[in-house]
Amino acid sequence: MSFRSIPAILFPIAAIASLLVVGVAVGEDGPRGPVHLEPPKDDASYLLMGEFAGSVTTGEGKTETIGLQIRPLGKGEFEAVSYAGGLPGQENHNPEATPMIGRLSGDFLILSGGPWAVFAERDHCTLISRSGDKLGKLDRVIRRSPTLAAKAPEGAIVLFDGSDTDQFVNGQMTEDGLLIEGTEFKPMHQDFDLHLEYRLPYMPEARDQGRGNSGVYIQGRYECQILDSFGVTPVFNGAGALYRFRAPAMNMSLPPLAWQTYDIRFTAPRWAGDGTKIRNARITSWLNGVIVQNDVELENKTGAGQEELPTLLPTKLQNHTDPVRFRNIWIIDRGLAPSATFPVEGSGELAPPAKKPEPKVAETAPKAEDTEKPAEEKPADKKPAEEKPAEEKPAEEKPAEEKPAEEKPAEEKPAEEKPADAA
Repeated sequence: MSFRSIPAILFPIAAIASLLVVGVAVGEDGPRGPVHLEPPKDDASYLLMGEFAGSVTTGEGKTETIGLQIRPLGKGEFEAVSYAGGLPGQENHNPEATPMIGRLSGDFLILSGGPWAVFAERDHCTLISRSGDKLGKLDRVIRRSPTLAAKAPEGAIVLFDGSDTDQFVNGQMTEDGLLIEGTEFKPMHQDFDLHLEYRLPYMPEARDQGRGNSGVYIQGRYECQILDSFGVTPVFNGAGALYRFRAPAMNMSLPPLAWQTYDIRFTAPRWAGDGTKIRNARITSWLNGVIVQNDVELENKTGAGQEELPTLLPTKLQNHTDPVRFRNIWIIDRGLAPSATFPVEGSGELAPPAKKPEPKVAETAPKAEDTEKPAEEKPADKKPAEEKPAEEKPAEEKPAEEKPAEEKPAEEKPAEEKPADAA
């Protein structure tokens, strides 16, 4: 099954409001406006953000599929883009976008700028012609990446599963088991396939590179851009770009606060013994299951990456001051593991991270030779004939006739009473 031809999976829903209002807003105002890590309460603009798709009448009885993305800008203002043929990543999608603008009116939104007016509500949009005729209806949809919750295949190295940050330098984790931006991988790899999942904050008043910005810095040199680019026309440095080097093939961003996926296949440059480069690095990347960079040759580092040299450097998850969260990170070192199908199709839902065993369990676990007796009786280490030589029990302290093994409980001869004898 080829992931190049698989669009992100489409999920129409009827009761979208119940999904969107789950959670508590934990935002606070900053220099770029409010920052939310959970869906905000009582925010009519947030409830209108998202994707819509459906058929409209275009004239002479013909119909056409339309995809629409709506993006809040804060304080009741919006921008949107519509596409003929459906949403980005769908089979008949036309990448030529029609930008629109709008303003909140009560609990609904009016968009203009295209060949029709759009009245947007929480679960659908109605398209109206200039003469007032209804042209069609677009239903809200929620899409999930087909690689969401992809399980690490055999031979992969699990870097982060929500249980600890042992595979990261200065890694920090939230209370709910998510990795915080601004860390780097401990292991360093030459050629590899990397899967990770990320969630962007909702920052409606922020703009451009100041809105949900992070990045995957491959070997510290080549940046695969992470950014809240949802609902805008494709941009050079948007999500899925090789920063300051190549724009993505299409804008495959999903709305902020939704889990998104990056799947990256990297082949490192090759060097001669005198330090000259004999082959450039190459990258193929999939954003939310759709290919956005196809075997791109990198003649040099990208953006603010470190200088290209024969030495390996760790891969970084950039801290751009925005609270981007990560989960389900694994890597296949193609020099160690056999070639595998990549990307890997996911289940859409992650199992909770396995809890690490408490250290005391290992410390007090009975030995194999003790399995016939309960640990609380502690017979093996205190009274077996072969482990307790006669000199440990002198007659003057406890005559033999007064302490046969079966008559003397463990509490009458604890180990601390016999250090000298043991010596």
